[in-house]
Amino acid sequence: MTNEELMEKAKEVSKNAYVQYSNFPVGACILTENGKVYAGCNFENSSYGLTICAERNAVGSAIADGEKVFKAIAIFSPKMHNCFPCGACRQVLSEFQAQEGLDIILEGENGLNIFKLNDIFPEGFKL
Repeated sequence: MTNEELMEKAKEVSKNAYVQYSNFPVGACILTENGKVYAGCNFENSSYGLTICAERNAVGSAIADGEKVFKAIAIFSPKMHNCFPCGACRQVLSEFQAQEGLDIILEGENGLNIFKLNDIFPEGFKL
């Protein structure tokens, strides 16, 4: 699956976001080491702490299907360019990235931008 195809899936799933409070939809599409793809969108709750980000939603779907090594994730919000993952999502993603690292694919003003997770989150918490 190409980076462009991952982004298209992230865009599509962002339309399903439940964002009654922030009005900030996000979609994410993750590619596993085995070539499988999982999508997620953010969903909110009136008790804000129970909100789930799109990235962690996609990770949860992959884990539920037995996948635990990720190569790339595309993240999209129609509300902003370069919608980087929050700190909590960066920490979760760091647990499951492939040996060569995890590509973070974002849509910028002039096309796709790709970052390595280790570059935007160099020192994640590890036991």
